[in-house]
Amino acid sequence: MFGLEALDLARIQFAFTISFHILFPAITIGLASYLAVLEGLWLKTHNDTYRDLYHFWSKIFAVNFGMGVVSGLVMAYQFGTNWSRFSDFAGSVTGPLLTYEVLTAFFLEAGFLGVMLFGWNKVGRKLHFFSTVMVAIGTLISTFWILASNSWMQTPQGYEIVNGQVIPVDWLAIIFNPSFPYRLLHMSTAAFVATAFFVGSSAAWHLLRGKDNPAIRTMLSMAMWMALIVAPIQAVIGDFHGVNTLKHQPAKIAAIEGHWENVGDEPTPLILFGWPDMKAEKTRFAVEIPYLGSLILTHTLDKQVPALKEFAPEDRPNSTIVFWSFRIMVGLGVLMIFTGLWSLWLRTRDRLYTSRPFLYLALWMGPSGLIAILAGWFTTEIGRQPWVVYGLMRTADASSGHSFVQMSITLIMFVVVYFALFGAGLGYMMRLVRKGPKIDEGKETNEGGPGQKRTPARPLSAADDNGDADHNHSLNKEI
Repeated sequence: MFGLEALDLARIQFAFTISFHILFPAITIGLASYLAVLEGLWLKTHNDTYRDLYHFWSKIFAVNFGMGVVSGLVMAYQFGTNWSRFSDFAGSVTGPLLTYEVLTAFFLEAGFLGVMLFGWNKVGRKLHFFSTVMVAIGTLISTFWILASNSWMQTPQGYEIVNGQVIPVDWLAIIFNPSFPYRLLHMSTAAFVATAFFVGSSAAWHLLRGKDNPAIRTMLSMAMWMALIVAPIQAVIGDFHGVNTLKHQPAKIAAIEGHWENVGDEPTPLILFGWPDMKAEKTRFAVEIPYLGSLILTHTLDKQVPALKEFAPEDRPNSTIVFWSFRIMVGLGVLMIFTGLWSLWLRTRDRLYTSRPFLYLALWMGPSGLIAILAGWFTTEIGRQPWVVYGLMRTADASSGHSFVQMSITLIMFVVVYFALFGAGLGYMMRLVRKGPKIDEGKETNEGGPGQKRTPARPLSAADDNGDADHNHSLNKEI
């Protein structure tokens, strides 16, 4: 079918599942820190707007967190089902790193998540804030271990190969491998930027429909401050990451640039647009800017960037894909920086909340951070090919060797189940976003939800409650 083999379907299946999964942790990372900031501001200023926003976004965080856990479990099982040879070869490195993530980050998040979501009227303010901060730290620790594992696959070190298996010899070298610091910063910052535009888009949606209140304005204001400050920082981190990739994975950079060969001693131009043709070994319809490729990647005007023809055909990544996935990521990044700058200009003229052209841009930029993350992830993973562990194990040698029929059936099942399950979850999450924050939502009500009094699910649960409520109120004031 379409010239695909079982290996191709195994790769598509993993790419499909990880594409779903990566979206949820990205929002989880950003929202967890956002909630910690909101609660901290509420405790410091006693401004109820921050409290109302906390309750609103904690509901969305809870739904998103649940979908992230489920999608992550499914993805992890594929290491044993579809990529067993990889697990046998490198499991002594990747297995412990993923275990550390569970023992440190996941247990930390799970331990404090219940207090964060349901303890608003049950524990003191300081303890509740501490729980929110612990959940936020847990998401960052999780990012640390996941990126350590994946970065080792990109730039492996600290190992020996004995009897066809990787044996760890230096865990610090394994964890802090050459690409890890750059990829950790790049991914973490991407999560914050993606969340900022998600929050800003929801605020713009409400403002465009005439729902204007302090909570909505605070959402947009905080989101645009984040975009203004962090999006340019992300561009700088991306530059450092690119230089690091040029040093350790030059074939990936050549594929990203669509750069096939150097001419004499001439500096490398930057190909803005074109269509890399893997068979013809050239980039068709190329629009070039002289010298700029050398300037961006080597920070000089005379050094050349390695070209794809310097690598054997079997060692070349698919330039057609990574050329465009990289440009989608960069193009969206430029739009993010522009949005942040425009918001600053409007803010100085007191038009941030009333400029409809800007609000429409902010609305449509809502998914931009998540799309940029996916594009960047495709660039990173497809650019690593044909290696699953760069320079050590080829992807073709890592699969379990299932038949084409088996892979076809499981891929179809994944697509159907994922769209049904996570489509429903995303739909529910968007419904919550459309409702918007409720003013004075943090006061005692019977509407249920994280951090609020709940309608009892069992008759005896109703024995709460007036006395306990008074006790909790006084306890909160004391603590």
